[in-house]
Amino acid sequence: MKFEELAAKLECIKIEVENNILIVTMNRPKSMNALNSETLDELHLIFDYAAAEKEVYGVIITGEGKAFVAGADIVQMKPYKSEDGRDYAGYAQSTFNKIEALSKPVIAAVNGYALGGGCELSLSCDIRIVSEKAQFGQPEVTLGIIPCFGGTQRLPRLIGAGLAKQMIYTGKFISAQEALQFGLANKVVAPEELLPAAKAMMEDIFKVSPVAIKYAKLAINKGADLDLSNALEFEKDLVGLCFATEDKEVGMNAFLNKEKPSFR
Repeated sequence: MKFEELAAKLECIKIEVENNILIVTMNRPKSMNALNSETLDELHLIFDYAAAEKEVYGVIITGEGKAFVAGADIVQMKPYKSEDGRDYAGYAQSTFNKIEALSKPVIAAVNGYALGGGCELSLSCDIRIVSEKAQFGQPEVTLGIIPCFGGTQRLPRLIGAGLAKQMIYTGKFISAQEALQFGLANKVVAPEELLPAAKAMMEDIFKVSPVAIKYAKLAINKGADLDLSNALEFEKDLVGLCFATEDKEVGMNAFLNKEKPSFR
């Protein structure tokens, strides 16, 4: 699918490409960018495009208005019964799994509220650059449910079980600075610096080997599900693949010649 065709299909999300970065803006500001089925459908399409498009080197996700994403759409979920809730959680999880599995870097530029599904969306990204105005939370327990778009699994893997349980059990929001202290945010910046900071970090990533980024991401993500011995074996397998690539030749030749490598 061409960019123009994809952009024309989208109603809940805006996209643009700048310097090989696909910028994805959640665009339902009147509902605080709440995740409904249509938004999840659009995220599927966008990340299929990002995976297939060679001229997209990385993705930044941000939000329009006061929120990054302020959770799932409660109006949509209110009538759900048991199987409906399970199916909806499964569809959202498959969407976020696709984001996490993208072989290219994904940065969340968290501009405001990242609550419930919004926090979980940020967790599926590789890196979180956060506005000073951002707030994170998993308030699902206040609705009588639990985080179900991956929050009970990705959050403790990122910040540890104790802090994850604190966030999930209390349902309370944490500030950008607390998120930084918890390890949930990589960097906190002034609101006007948010997108520039995310773009600058992405451009730094673009300077290194895309093959190495692909395999490093796979090693980190898949290795987390293995015991240490098997994870180290997996790491060896992936570095073996790296040694067979042109990027390895480019990088090592440049180093030995005291030059900057050009991988693209």
